[in-house]
Amino acid sequence: MAKFLVPFLCAAMLVSGAAAPAVAQTRDDQASARKEMEAGRRMSLREIERRIIPQMRGNEYLGFESVSDATAYRLKFIRDGQVMWVDVDAKTARIMRVSK
Repeated sequence: MAKFLVPFLCAAMLVSGAAAPAVAQTRDDQASARKEMEAGRRMSLREIERRIIPQMRGNEYLGFESVSDATAYRLKFIRDGQVMWVDVDAKTARIMRVSK
């Protein structure tokens, strides 16, 4: 039963939009993030993902959101139906906190 429940719940999340980042970014947020990245105070999302996703073996990557103060990314993973948020320092790619 559980084998069928997880794919069903994932599909329901995608249809409902729940898998999308919880915080929508405005153009100002995006411009600010780009300036931070160009100044060397923030890595690109792709670089953060390249470093963190391999560390999260056994977890499925669902997406990200940018933390409002532009100092961290929050990556979302799921494993066995349990959602996990991983806060990552945007400058160093160091995992700061894992929340379930």
